[in-house]
Amino acid sequence: MLTHHRKPVCLSLISTDLPLWSVVETAATLYQKDRDRFHLLLTAPPVTKSKEALNPSSPRVLWLEISPYRVTMTMQGNAQLSYRHFWERGVYGITRYWLPNESLQPNQPIRLRNFTRNLTLNGHPLPEHLRLEYELWAGKVQLGCYILNLEIHH
Repeated sequence: MLTHHRKPVCLSLISTDLPLWSVVETAATLYQKDRDRFHLLLTAPPVTKSKEALNPSSPRVLWLEISPYRVTMTMQGNAQLSYRHFWERGVYGITRYWLPNESLQPNQPIRLRNFTRNLTLNGHPLPEHLRLEYELWAGKVQLGCYILNLEIHH
């Protein structure tokens, strides 16, 4: 049974060791796939330092697949920067970034790893709060520690 709800959300990404902080507040559509699995779709704001900011007809779609055990987040941006993250508590997940077509290696993803220290999903029957704490790695070099926080207002 697939049900969906339109909800206000606040999605934030904070680095605990770098000067990085980003917050998006918008409306999203929450789809319930089964008892503990959900999909959340939202349109992200444009990247302000790219041609995409000048082209409002190319929205960036952010899609999260959420369960108490794992989270996948995909950003698709019409030939702009795209990425896909996979997180699972205690596991090295895969992170891939695809750069715009005019880059040196078109359609070749940059592959990184992330280690999920903590994954917490609260709320029943619908999720209300997701918190992911993870490290991002390129080979043996740590690229920072991050907290992804999602609040879904009901």
